[in-house]
Amino acid sequence: MSARQPTTTTELDDQRMPVKARLAAAWTSFMFLYAYVDILGFYTPGTITDILDNRVFEFDLSQTFSASALTLVSIPIFMVVLSMTLPARANRFTNLVVAAVYLPATVFNLAGGYYLWFYGLGVALELVLLALIVRYALTWPRTTPSASTASTASTATSPDRETVRAQR
Repeated sequence: MSARQPTTTTELDDQRMPVKARLAAAWTSFMFLYAYVDILGFYTPGTITDILDNRVFEFDLSQTFSASALTLVSIPIFMVVLSMTLPARANRFTNLVVAAVYLPATVFNLAGGYYLWFYGLGVALELVLLALIVRYALTWPRTTPSASTASTASTATSPDRETVRAQR
C-alpha cells in the first residue's frame, strides 16, 4: 500500500477588477443583450412580414427610424470605450446619466412584444445590467489624502514657518 501524499491547495488569486473595467464589461454585456433580443425577435411570427411591409412595431421604416435605432445601439458601444478612457469624475457622471436614460428606453421594449416571456426576460436582464452600472458608478471608490500628502499640500500652499519668522 502506498501512503497518500497530502495535497496542498492554494487559493486562487482573485484580483480586484478596476471600476472602469467593470463598467466596460457591463456595457459590453448590455450591448450584446440589447442586440440579441432584437435579432432573436426576428423569429417572432409576423415580424419579418411587418418589416417587408416597411413597419417595425408601430413605426414606419425610414431613414429617421434607422438612424434612431442606430443611435440607440451605438450609445452602449461608445460607453464601453468611454468607461475605459474618461477620467473618474466624468466617467461616473456619464455612466449614471446614460444608464438613467436607458432605463425607460429599455422598459419601452416591452410594449407590443408578442412573446411577453421572451421580451420580459430580455428587459429584466437588461435592467439587471443597468442596475449594476449604476451601482458600480455610485460606489466608485474615493481616495483620501494620506498624512504625508496632506502635509505636503499644506506646506506647498502656505509659506514655511521660517520664512514667516524671518519676515517679522
